[in-house]
Amino acid sequence: MLQLQPQILHKEKPKFSVNLARTESEVREAQKLRYKVFAEEMGAKMPGREERIDQDRYDFYCDHLLVRDADTNEVVGTYRILSPEQAVKAGGYYSEGEFDLSRLEDLRASLVEVGRSCVHPDYRDGGVITLLWAGMAQYMVNNNYDYLIGCASISMADGGHNAANIFNNIKSDSMSPAEWRVTPNCALPYEALIDQADVFVPPLVKGYLRLGSYVCGDPAWDPDFNTADLLVLLPMSRLNKRYAKHFLGK
Repeated sequence: MLQLQPQILHKEKPKFSVNLARTESEVREAQKLRYKVFAEEMGAKMPGREERIDQDRYDFYCDHLLVRDADTNEVVGTYRILSPEQAVKAGGYYSEGEFDLSRLEDLRASLVEVGRSCVHPDYRDGGVITLLWAGMAQYMVNNNYDYLIGCASISMADGGHNAANIFNNIKSDSMSPAEWRVTPNCALPYEALIDQADVFVPPLVKGYLRLGSYVCGDPAWDPDFNTADLLVLLPMSRLNKRYAKHFLGK
């Protein structure tokens, strides 16, 4: 299991720590938080209701990044990380269930997938997600990986209008080069959903774009989570310099 050095958000009085899960029980803590956020809060349809965990076959192959409250030791943030070596063992990336990744074939040897990002509802002031980003950046650098992909999800609780408006607003400035475009397996008919409503961009989507990520094509619809998903790609060479300095001291 790959390890990270523990980090703290405040040097004088530690509030949060971040590290990779080392045991099955720590992975289970991440899965319980994911269930709380995705199933109980967002209404996602998923197995594991009796145990109140979010679990799928990819969990076994992934590293699980955990942020803990240093006072209570509770896991309050998590990110799932699938390395290229483990993706081979898993038979592919999770996002291949939503997108045709054929055009990313040449990147696979150094392509890390992240997903299942969530933060406890009582800790959404920015500190926890900052540590998750920092831990993820350290993971990439420590293991000399060059590319990161993930599905950035947008709720469709409003019928998909916000997701359609977001994509319509960002597609001119944030799209990847043509050679890295992907095709959704179940495309969201975003053009029919565009309206004049105010746009709310979820913090995770906003964070990916601020880091320097590309959006690699039209959004997919995930009926189980009732979200519109954007496939984002972040070449580490494109990582926003201000964030690189903040996360990595570079």
